Amino acid sequence: MSVDEDISAARVAELVRDGDAQLVDVRTPEEVQAGRIEGALHIELDQLPTHASEIERERPVVFYCRTGARSGMATGAFRAAGYEAYNLEGGLLAWVEGGHPIEPEDGSVARH
Repeated sequence: MSVDEDISAARVAELVRDGDAQLVDVRTPEEVQAGRIEGALHIELDQLPTHASEIERERPVVFYCRTGARSGMATGAFRAAGYEAYNLEGGLLAWVEGGHPIEPEDGSVARH
């Protein structure tokens, strides 16, 4: 994997499809309810410190939010703690713009 913190939606889709990375959604419950990437673990940004043990240290982790700003903060913090952490560049908006699916099928990217 690249040493760059930000990775493209296409690369994230490959990693998730192949089971090579865990995906963590750091948005609010309301945002997650509107639309999410299937299989992502949901831990709100402000809850990450108390739920870090739910994220495997042995596998790369990709954080995402709506645009990549909040998940970028999470990525930096987890890299500093020794995780192989990445940020979905452009967030869920870039994921959807790239033609990747979200659930539910009629889901949307909520404003936060």
